[in-house]
Amino acid sequence: MSKVYITDYIKDPYIEKEILGSNLSTSSNKDIEVLLVWHERIDSDYIDQFPNLKAVVRYGVGYDVIDLRVLREKKIVFCNTPDYGTDEVSDTAVGMILNVTRGISRYDVNCRNYENNLWQENTIIPLKRSSQMTVGVVGAGRIGGSILRKLKAIGFKILFFDPYKERGYEKMLDSGRVESLDELLSVSDIVSINTPLTKETKGMVDINFINKMKDGAIFVNTARGEIVDNLDDFIQPLKTGKIFGLAFDVLPHEPPNDCNLINEWRERKDWIDGKLIINPHVSYYSKNAYKEMREKAAKNAKRILDGKKPFNIITG
Repeated sequence: MSKVYITDYIKDPYIEKEILGSNLSTSSNKDIEVLLVWHERIDSDYIDQFPNLKAVVRYGVGYDVIDLRVLREKKIVFCNTPDYGTDEVSDTAVGMILNVTRGISRYDVNCRNYENNLWQENTIIPLKRSSQMTVGVVGAGRIGGSILRKLKAIGFKILFFDPYKERGYEKMLDSGRVESLDELLSVSDIVSINTPLTKETKGMVDINFINKMKDGAIFVNTARGEIVDNLDDFIQPLKTGKIFGLAFDVLPHEPPNDCNLINEWRERKDWIDGKLIINPHVSYYSKNAYKEMREKAAKNAKRILDGKKPFNIITG
């Protein structure tokens, strides 16, 4: 009897089928023991459909759609797949940082209206040399650590804040380390968010957070959208230059709902054009990473069926 069911998104499970064979079910049934989840909300009502459920495996990293309390109560194992797109996400963050610090998108917008005799002379005055800027990473796990290493190689000064990383971890990264978020915000020219979404981090980036940033700083979020409390908190700081530039791969609501910042961005208002970069939550993706993610999730499901301890256990 087939024992693994893909809850959503994957329309052609050829990758999973190659690994799981006849254990992969094309339909929901009461014999299912492992769920492979993309974005389906896994709560008590959903789980009750599967009386023999042993484990839930999430294709991606985040698990804000998973009710961990219910899984713990029912003694159901939950695993995520955190190690498939580290380079893709960190490359996106680095690309966004370089874009904003070198004014690439802003120049692209501005130069469309330059006069011929003022072509080369229209420089963006605040731009600094990379070696004169400090990048502060909030959350130095797989992705945050990768960002730090890559930016150090380019020439940026680097540091991080992560109270969950063991002492001496900074030596492995050859990075500076601070003991508080406030200290990081006070010294960083660029702030990159790379934490999971938790009760502690939800809404962490609020007006108070922004006010503590250096004047003219850059903010980049490739982690989770709801870490930002309110996008509109960035409007006045961006207009005044308190914030030099913003780059988001993730937003509090996806697709974005109507808010003033998003509406101004969509309308390409002069004051915002080139200062705000938004990607549609795709930093995880490359053909290679997408395939790796599906393979690793399916192989983890097979480990569970085979009675082996799965990888990346969050609870259970």
